[in-house]
Amino acid sequence: MVGSAVVARHRASAAADLAALAAAAQVPAGPQAACAAAESVARAMAATVASCDVDGLDVIVVARAAPGFGARVAGPATASARAGPAEPG
Repeated sequence: MVGSAVVARHRASAAADLAALAAAAQVPAGPQAACAAAESVARAMAATVASCDVDGLDVIVVARAAPGFGARVAGPATASARAGPAEPG
């Protein structure tokens, strides 16, 4: 059960990272397009987007992934990520 929870945590983290990057690339098209991109990436990684917030040019995504074994005991793993343009300097 612990191994399944660890795998879910890694999956949630990777999904949040990649979903935030995908969303940041779509920010010029608007917040709805950005969050739709995040949801698409998360879904492809067997995760869900718990929240997607566009803050200027940055996007903050919270992703959740359920463990395969012991889901009733452990519950979903959650991770957040932020993506946007690099700060100068």
